Amino acid sequence: MSLIFSAFQLGPLRLKNRLVMAPMQQYRGAPDGSATAYHPLHYGRCAEGGIGLIVVESTAVASNGRLFKDDIGIFHERHVAPLRAVTDAVHAHGVPVFIQLSHGGRKSNPPAAERLLAPSAIAFDGSYGKPEAMSEQDIADAVQAFADAARRAVAAGFDGIELHAAHGYLIHQFLSPLSNRREDGYGGSAEGRQRFAMEVLAAVRAVVGADYPVSLRVSASDYVEGGLTPESVAAAVNALAPLGLAAVHVSSGGLLPIAPASSQPGYQLGWAQAIRQAVSIPVIAVGGLHRRSLIEQVLAQGQADLVAIGRPILERPDFMTDKLASVSFEG
Repeated sequence: MSLIFSAFQLGPLRLKNRLVMAPMQQYRGAPDGSATAYHPLHYGRCAEGGIGLIVVESTAVASNGRLFKDDIGIFHERHVAPLRAVTDAVHAHGVPVFIQLSHGGRKSNPPAAERLLAPSAIAFDGSYGKPEAMSEQDIADAVQAFADAARRAVAAGFDGIELHAAHGYLIHQFLSPLSNRREDGYGGSAEGRQRFAMEVLAAVRAVVGADYPVSLRVSASDYVEGGLTPESVAAAVNALAPLGLAAVHVSSGGLLPIAPASSQPGYQLGWAQAIRQAVSIPVIAVGGLHRRSLIEQVLAQGQADLVAIGRPILERPDFMTDKLASVSFEG
């Protein structure tokens, strides 16, 4: 039997197969951050093929943490109803759906009246500008924003949450020594740099309860010496796991304006496998994993427990409908 189509238990959720739709920005949000009529149509169509799990695109927990001016948010009660339309559309096809909660930190595009914040006053590049180093009150406010967003995610009908700690956004910025030069309790050591992530997860867990699935997306490498490595990321995951992590979704990069050395199919698999060998929670692999033969190999060799597919679905939402019905995912 194909491992791809074997069921998988993710916390309290029983997924009907090992395929996950990766979170991908749609750039269709309303000016106030609300999801629009486009979103339930898009995600509902993506669910038709019977994928095991959908993770909705990065969704801002604060108005000053939106990644782009046209992405969606969950920082106001008015955002709940439009997101409920998304979960209803996905659930109509019997597919569970997570929401990815994020704060862009120094890679945000805040409104003109709001501040650009980061762990340390270090710019990503010239296009974003130099952020302010967050005060302890700013950090507390960000933690509360994640907790409030989690409460709204439950109200909107999401089956789980993915915390975005990858691609150079705020939680990643705290974790990496390249972007976190703080000398207080939120920096200075691996434990200090993990503190923000731990406080976010604890606050979210306090809101959603012990059994609600919460996963973490990480960047396993910053692509340069002195940055995050699979070993340091695995250590952070193991520190967070006792607070309740359903899975870790392994990506890479984004902290610095540096491209990966390779983008061939499966280019991130080595990092996913290294983390899987070091942690005791399920691992989701992602990155050019579009061929059925490669996905079967990943699962059979234990490089990951689940595989996320991104761009093919973004480019063609009926990808899963066509490809799941065929003998291969080629194309």
